Amino acid sequence: MKSAVETLNPTRVRLTVEVPFEELKDSLDAAYQKINQQVTVKGFRKGKIPARVIDQRFGRGAVLEEAVNDALPKFYTEAVNEAELSPLGQPDVDITELKDGETLNFTAEVDVRPALEIPDYTGIEVEVDAVEVSDEDVEKSVEQLRERFASTSPVERAAEDGDVVTIDLEAKVDGEVLEDGIANGVSYTIGSGELLDGIDDAVKGKSAGEEATFASELKGGSAAGKEAEVTVKVTQVAARELPELDDEFAQLASEFDTLDELKADSRKRLANMKTYDQATQAQERVLEKLLELVEVPVPEKLLEDEINTRKHNLEHHQLGQMGLDLEKYLEIQGKTAEEFETETREAAVKGIKTQFVLDELVKKENLNVNQEELTEHLMRRAASSGMSPDQFAQAVVEGGQVPLLVGEVARGKALAVVVEAATVKDTNGEIVDLDDEDEDETEAPEAAADATDDSAEEKTEG
Repeated sequence: MKSAVETLNPTRVRLTVEVPFEELKDSLDAAYQKINQQVTVKGFRKGKIPARVIDQRFGRGAVLEEAVNDALPKFYTEAVNEAELSPLGQPDVDITELKDGETLNFTAEVDVRPALEIPDYTGIEVEVDAVEVSDEDVEKSVEQLRERFASTSPVERAAEDGDVVTIDLEAKVDGEVLEDGIANGVSYTIGSGELLDGIDDAVKGKSAGEEATFASELKGGSAAGKEAEVTVKVTQVAARELPELDDEFAQLASEFDTLDELKADSRKRLANMKTYDQATQAQERVLEKLLELVEVPVPEKLLEDEINTRKHNLEHHQLGQMGLDLEKYLEIQGKTAEEFETETREAAVKGIKTQFVLDELVKKENLNVNQEELTEHLMRRAASSGMSPDQFAQAVVEGGQVPLLVGEVARGKALAVVVEAATVKDTNGEIVDLDDEDEDETEAPEAAADATDDSAEEKTEG
């Protein structure tokens, strides 16, 4: 076999392959054997039909077609390996010449990873938010905890903001009560925004036993998205009572004996959260700076696959679970279809560029992933997916996704190398030492994981 490579553009090549006919022998034998098992010829036992009879009865062309289909993947792979290419997706193959007994010639066009030059990245500088926890932040945190321990007691008065009302609901569309449009004994906190639009105005000022009717667009159920006439009846009004902020509350709501100790712990936890957010911010901004330094051509077909993957995941997974379609989602987000398309394309481009650049860095820095790092990453991914580690590991192995997880960890380590070399300052001008923030470099940094999540390249690289 002889092969040659022609570069069509920085991300696409054409392989020209010439195969001497004798190298098709194994595939021809396999083709005759396969046809033998599929056909019946009077006077011959199944599987024992001579090749010349198959040629006479079914045509030599059918045999050649079967043999070529069997042989092409093998010769294509040999040509790819010989040229040391990194193909993305499946090739477009064209048989240019097939002469029985002489030769098989074909071309294969395929997208490939672009050759990247990673420049010196040690001069990257970024600014991040300073880690500052105000007294107001602490008070807000403690107040949220206080809200969780609020109690309610029925009152004989009209409902007000913040009250918890027990209500019965009935929804009609076009004058007909929906089968799933009746709900009784629903508990609702006025002002929470957790039910239908317009319900707050409908129940405020109503006492137990009173009802009101209002129009609202249904958010879920059989008539989701439709305008409904909703009747709401208040069956009970209860006032929320917050516990006093004192040492007794601290003992009730936490393991601490005093309110001061509870507040000190809240301050520490908030600082830890802001520190984590600061590290994530640093990763994201360093990554953006890195991408600005590298010229990364993006294969158009890979980009379209990535865009379609992102749309599919949004529509059929995320929105499907919320009972929304894309049109309703865009309405809620206040975006036009054109803005959504633009944002999706930009995110896809960034994801692909991030993956290419970090993978190149993995090679440049000779980074490897050991079993412990992979296991730790798997445990985190399992936790975020809601599966047990064993279940997640089994799904990963059965789905052939182990290389994907290895890639995630390796790219995380590559970005960590760049972040470590960068100068990170906070908004106060202070140098931020991310090593002091107990970041685990074996875990794929959030910025890298977000940008490359569900990348089509992972699914199509062959």
